[in-house]
This record gives sequence, C-alpha cells and structure tokens, in this order.
Amino acid sequence: MMIPVVYQDGRHDMVKAPLLDRLIEEKKIARFRRSDGWVDIETDPVRRRGRQMFSIPERRSSLQ
Repeated sequence: MMIPVVYQDGRHDMVKAPLLDRLIEEKKIARFRRSDGWVDIETDPVRRRGRQMFSIPERRSSLQ
C-alpha cells in the first residue's frame, strides 16, 4: 500500500509503509495521510518503533 507524504520542503510523494517508518524516525517528512486524514508529525500522535509507552508484567508462567 502506498501512503501519501509531504516532505519538509513541501514536496509530495507516495511511499510504502516500511519507508514511512524510516522517514518518521529521521524527521524527513512534515505529514502523511491516514485513512482518517492528514497527520502532522510535530503535533499529532504517530507510531514510534522500538519505544514502548508502558510496560506490562509478564503473566505467563515458564514451562519447565
């Protein structure tokens, strides 16, 4: 699936999801379009790979 993006310099493009993740991490885009509208990287919540917002203790017991 191709995702519309706007780079910091105003250029428009279409990128694949894995590239979108990298562009977000590297702060190379100003916004991208979700199904419900445009997302501004500076003001709207976006996914951050590798960062966990909260931790949940492991509840499964280990099998021995």
